[in-house]
Amino acid sequence: MAMNLLLPGMGEGPVLKLPTLSLWGGIDPLSGRLSDPALPHCGESVRGRVLMIAEPVGSSSSSAVLLELLHARNAPSAIVLGRVDAIVALGILVAREMGWATIPLAVMPPNEQAGIADGAMLRVE
Repeated sequence: MAMNLLLPGMGEGPVLKLPTLSLWGGIDPLSGRLSDPALPHCGESVRGRVLMIAEPVGSSSSSAVLLELLHARNAPSAIVLGRVDAIVALGILVAREMGWATIPLAVMPPNEQAGIADGAMLRVE
C-alpha cells in the first residue's frame, strides 16, 4: 500500500470511501454530515472517520469548510486523497497556525484505494 503522508499527524477510524467530493457543498461544516444527495453516504457524518476520496473536486472554499469542521470538532480523523489537493492542505495548515487540533493528510492512488473496503479500520500516520 503506497500511502504518501503530505501533512503529519495520526488519525484512525473506519474508512468512509467516496468516489468524488467537493468539501464546499458536499459537507455541512456545522454538523459534519455529507450533504450532497449524489453521494453514496449522504447524511452520514465524517467525524472520526478516515475520509478516503478517490477524486477530490477542487473549490477555493474547501479550505474554509475544513477549517469550520476542525473548529467544530466534526472533522474526519484523517483524509486520504487520490491526488494532491493544495486547497485541502491549506485548510489543515491554517488550522495548525491557529493552534487548533488538526488531522493528517495523505495521498494514495485510486487503484490502491480500491483495495481498502468501505468501513475497514485504517490508521494514517
